[in-house]
Amino acid sequence: MLLPIWRKTVLLARMVKIEHSIFALPFAYLGMLWAAGGWPGWKVFIPLTVAMVAVRSFAMAVNRLVDLPIDAKNPRTFSRPLVSGELQVSETRVFIAACAVVFLVACWLLNPLCLALSPLALIWSGLYSYTKRFTPFCHFFLGSVLGLAPLAGWLAVSPVVEIAPVLLALGVTLWVGGFDILYACQDVEFDRAEGLHSLPAQVGVPAALALSTFSHVVTGVFFLLAGWTAGAGLIYTGVCLAVAVILLFEHRLISAHDMSRVNLAFFTMNGFVAVFLFAGAVVDTAFK
Repeated sequence: MLLPIWRKTVLLARMVKIEHSIFALPFAYLGMLWAAGGWPGWKVFIPLTVAMVAVRSFAMAVNRLVDLPIDAKNPRTFSRPLVSGELQVSETRVFIAACAVVFLVACWLLNPLCLALSPLALIWSGLYSYTKRFTPFCHFFLGSVLGLAPLAGWLAVSPVVEIAPVLLALGVTLWVGGFDILYACQDVEFDRAEGLHSLPAQVGVPAALALSTFSHVVTGVFFLLAGWTAGAGLIYTGVCLAVAVILLFEHRLISAHDMSRVNLAFFTMNGFVAVFLFAGAVVDTAFK
């Protein structure tokens, strides 16, 4: 009995790419750290972590369910558990409902404002799955979903919106949008054939890569401005500059004629960016 349950758990984790939580969690923690001026305690940290993982899993599962007819046609996505039949649609729906409930409970444990905003967060995170059907700015819509992370971390501690988490949210929006454009370059021909409005499919790979680079340049500016308004010190500033160099190097790995290293650019380097920026903020706060 335990083996089938464990297998389903592994398949669900694979479906939602649980390891990609590394993109949003550090920014939620960064918002939390700045709002508290340091460690806020386990009563904030634990429900915030649970909420972030739950809402991200909810969004990914919704995406997989909504995109099932499309993924079934795309050779790159044949191995996804819903496409292969390893997971059933009914199981995915139960998982989505469970993630929503866990998210709502975690928000309730944080504070009344987080609970009041939680249904809006669920709706917004679920809407992303439909955006590629009508707008080439779908990548930045996805970015705005992850951009909620620093705002969530801030509001978990202080239920008052200030400029620092907003600037950080804008930076995250452009950061995610920029690297999602890189990832979408793999599916240009497929997206065009299916009438999907990804940016690379609409404007071509060279122009999309240029827009992605520009997004990451502006990302670095927003990260710096966010730190400045939050009162961060020189250590955070130095880490921001290092992050800007990493993001620019990421674009040297990919060209319109060679997408072979897109996974390195998409996951490995961007996961490092999120963790590195948060670690820099922790050290900066400790030495202030």
